Amino acid sequence: MVSLACHLNDSETFTQKALQWAAQFDSVCYLDSNGYRDNHGNIDVFIAVGTAASFTSDGSDTFAKLQQFLDSHPNTWIPGFLGYDLKNELEALHSQHPNRTEFPDAYFFVPQYTLLIGKYNAEIKGANPRAIVEQIEATEIQEESLDFKGQLRSRMSRSAYFSVFDQLQHHIRKGDIYEVNLCQEFFAERASLNPLEAYRRLNEVSPTPFSCFFKFGQKYILSASPERFLSKNGRILLSQPIKGTAPRGKTASEDEQLKSALISSPKEISENIMIVDLVRNDLTRSAQPGTVKASDLLQIHSFKQVHQLISTITCQIREGMSSTDTIANTFPPGSMTGAPKISAMQLIDRHENSRRGVYSGALGYFSPQGNYDFSVVIRTMIYNGENGYLSFHTGGAITDGADPEKEYNECLLKGKALFEVLK
Repeated sequence: MVSLACHLNDSETFTQKALQWAAQFDSVCYLDSNGYRDNHGNIDVFIAVGTAASFTSDGSDTFAKLQQFLDSHPNTWIPGFLGYDLKNELEALHSQHPNRTEFPDAYFFVPQYTLLIGKYNAEIKGANPRAIVEQIEATEIQEESLDFKGQLRSRMSRSAYFSVFDQLQHHIRKGDIYEVNLCQEFFAERASLNPLEAYRRLNEVSPTPFSCFFKFGQKYILSASPERFLSKNGRILLSQPIKGTAPRGKTASEDEQLKSALISSPKEISENIMIVDLVRNDLTRSAQPGTVKASDLLQIHSFKQVHQLISTITCQIREGMSSTDTIANTFPPGSMTGAPKISAMQLIDRHENSRRGVYSGALGYFSPQGNYDFSVVIRTMIYNGENGYLSFHTGGAITDGADPEKEYNECLLKGKALFEVLK
């Protein structure tokens, strides 16, 4: 592999051309932090295209087999995703609902070309990086239409949601669980759309730190996730669960009032702290004793669509833990399950009426340095161009004091950008 660094006069135009160019490949991972750079992620725009090698879960020992795949392809970028239903391999759990998207439980690929694009420079790696730069610069950005054909429907009616909500609160009052994440699916069958244009619109309507256009074959993940699931940087693991959501205000003063209400809400604070405790417990399984720390609790992060409460938990990895061990010990993301985790997942499968699949799993990459960074798959559209199935889920936490009307409306708020793209 040859590496080429080049100066960019207009990185925004180059990036848009690079996305258009990348979309022609069978395997694509386009990640855009949309300027939300923090101390924990060091990528502005990352693009991986082409398939030198790939890994697809066959439904057994996925984490161990993925580690073998990583070990056999060192010193390279390996992007991919892990689906929520891998929980069944990690615990004595099952998923009763059909896999309508027909996505595997995990897919990763070794790219033929990678691009790292910053504000002024780009680094391109591949067999002939100069030719890649020329191809991208010659690409014309096409104004495309969405071409969405299909009827978007809800798999869980409002009354069904309220009924399930009531049953889950009953479990909380019985002491089976003390928090659970209830999700519902919106879907269209035999649908068609232009996935690249859908992603562009989604990223315009809702730019987030973990924005992603992911494609393999005719299967697409179009993500506007604001949440980091887990990152590894050297010997440090870091997780940043989100619990606590408020809408943006129409004016600056209303916006500040909504932020103040969020940070002072006993319900939102207790939800966040419950998940912090769960994540601390998960990280302990990978940690050097005494190194798990909840460093930044209840920080407000503001995005175009919503304000969120985010906490940060870190630990030092103990000796002998592989990368996939550390992920498996924390999977699936605790913010999407509830607590206690296994009991919550059992109840989720019993009471939700759709398979989560890629949703509430993880999406990201392993780096050449042996690090990784994965987001939680939320605010994300899943589309299978072969069978025409389009799907996205939204959800929220149920606690003893939760109000079903407010939680239902929060589901709609979280899906606002996705509804807007498809309207």
